[in-house]
Amino acid sequence: MFHLSHWKRPTMTSNITLSALALSAALTVSSMADAKTITAVMHSDLRIIDPIFTTAYITRDHGYMVYDTLLATDSNFKIQPQMADWKVSDDKLTYTFTLRDGLKWHDGTPVTAEDCVASLQRWGKRDGMGQKLMDFTASIEATDAKTITLKLKEPYGLVLESLGKPSSLVPFMMPKRLAETPGDKQIPEQIGSGPFKFVQSEFQPGVKAVYEKNKDYVPRKEAPSWTSGGKVVKVDRVEWITMPDAQTAVNALQSGDIDFMENPSFDLLPVLTGNKEIKVETLNKLGFQTLGRMNFLYPPFDNVKVRRAAFLAMNQKNVLDALVGNPEYYKICGAMFVCGTPLATEVGADTLVKGNGMAEAKKALAESGYDGTPIVVMAPGDVVTLKAQPIVAAQLLRDAGFKVDVQATDWQTVVSRRASQKPPKEGGWNMFFTNWVGADVLNPIANVSVGGRGKNGGWFGWPEDAKIEQLRDAFARASSPEEQKKIAADIQKEAYEQVIYIPLGQYFAPSVWRKSISGVLDGPATPVFWNIEKSE
Repeated sequence: MFHLSHWKRPTMTSNITLSALALSAALTVSSMADAKTITAVMHSDLRIIDPIFTTAYITRDHGYMVYDTLLATDSNFKIQPQMADWKVSDDKLTYTFTLRDGLKWHDGTPVTAEDCVASLQRWGKRDGMGQKLMDFTASIEATDAKTITLKLKEPYGLVLESLGKPSSLVPFMMPKRLAETPGDKQIPEQIGSGPFKFVQSEFQPGVKAVYEKNKDYVPRKEAPSWTSGGKVVKVDRVEWITMPDAQTAVNALQSGDIDFMENPSFDLLPVLTGNKEIKVETLNKLGFQTLGRMNFLYPPFDNVKVRRAAFLAMNQKNVLDALVGNPEYYKICGAMFVCGTPLATEVGADTLVKGNGMAEAKKALAESGYDGTPIVVMAPGDVVTLKAQPIVAAQLLRDAGFKVDVQATDWQTVVSRRASQKPPKEGGWNMFFTNWVGADVLNPIANVSVGGRGKNGGWFGWPEDAKIEQLRDAFARASSPEEQKKIAADIQKEAYEQVIYIPLGQYFAPSVWRKSISGVLDGPATPVFWNIEKSE
C-alpha cells in the first residue's frame, strides 16, 4: 500500500524558499503595522484571474473577492436574491430579474442589465449548467437599465439553481466590455462590483495577490449564509501569500506571521490541533470528490477498452490513504453525485470501492489492443490535496501493464495545460487529477465531468457521448425526485461503462486560522473573506 509519507516532497529551488522566508519575515512587520490586514495562505498559487476561463477553485475564490452574482445559495440550499430579485410568470417560461439599488463597478460606473446579459451569455458558453440552461433559453435581454428578461423555450426547473450556483463556474457579473471577451480568452482587467477590489499593481504570481476593501460596496441587509446575504467587509486589506512548502506555512501560522491557512497537510494537523491559539475547522461540510480524467482525443484513451482497463486498475482506498491517511477525513464512495445525497448510487463502481479489479484490468488491457503508448500523467507537487493522486494512479496503471510518463509540474501549469488539445508529444496530456467540491457534482447538470459534449463545449478531456446528453436533458425535464433518481442512475451507469471519468472518493479538508480572527464563514465555496474580523 502506498502512503504519502513514502513519497519525497519535490525539492523547492533555493530562491523560492528564501523568498518565502523573507516574505514571512516581512509579513511580521506588516501585520504589526496594520492589524486590519488578513494574510492567508491559500490552497494554490493564483495565476489565472479570469473566473469564467477556468474551473480552478483558486480562481473561483478570487472571483468571489472581486465580483458579485445575481443570485446566491444559502446554507439550506435555497436560492436567494444577491444583486437582483426575480419574478416568474405563471406559465414558467419568463423570468424577470430586477437589479437592486447601489450597484457600481469598481471604476465607478453603474451596473446595468446589459452588463449582466453579456456576463450570462459568456458564462453560458463555458459552464455545464450554463450550457444546459442556454439550451432551454429562447432569449435573454435587457428590457431596461435594471431589468433582465429570460424567456424559455419550455419550462426548465433549474433556472434559479443555475444562476445561483455557488461554485465553478460561478456566473459572476462583469462589465459588458469585459464580458464580450471570447470565453477561450482571458479578460484584460479585473473590474467587478464585489466587496473587494483587486490591487493589480501588487499582483505577483507565485508570490502574492492583494485585495482592498471596496468602500463603495453596498451589502445586502440579510445575515450572511454561504454565498448569500450581506457581504460586509470588516478589514481593510487581504493578502494571499504563496508558500509552497506546507511546513513553512504552518510555522508562519503558529508564529503569527500569517492569519489563515486554507489546506494544511493532513500529517501536520495534530500539531495545529494542539495549539491553543489556532482554530481547526472543516468549512466545506459536503467535502470534495477527487477524480481522474482522461483525454479522449488521442491514443490510447480514445479507445474505450483501454479506458476500461485503466478504470479497473484504480483503487479508491489506495488513493485516499495516500492523499489523506486518516479515515476520519475521507469516505470511500462510488457515487458520482456524492454519497449521502438523494441521487447517490453505487451502480458501476464495484471494483473502485472494493479495490479488487487488478486481475481483470490486466486481462482487459491485454485484449484491448494497447500498443505500449506511454500515458502522460501531469503531477503537480505544490498543492497538498493534489500531490498523491497522480503518483498512486501511475503505479496502479504500471501494475496493470501500462507504460506511464509522470511529468512533475505545478498546479497552475496543469490548469493551463489541461486546456490544450495538442497531442501529448506536443505538450498535451493523457491524464490529470483534480477535486470538485460536493456542491459542484450534486446532480448530472452541475457535474461537468459527467457531460458528453465532446469538443463542442465539453470539459477538459472532451468525451463525446450522445446518450449521456440525452439523459441529462431528460433529467432537466424530470418533474419528480423519483424520476430524477432513476435518470441519474442511468447516467452514472453509462459514465462508468464509457469511463467518462473516475471518481476516487470523498475527503474533507480542514482549514486553520489564528483565534485573533473571527467570523469565518462555512459553505461549499470557501474560504470567503467578508464577515471576518481581526482583533488587535
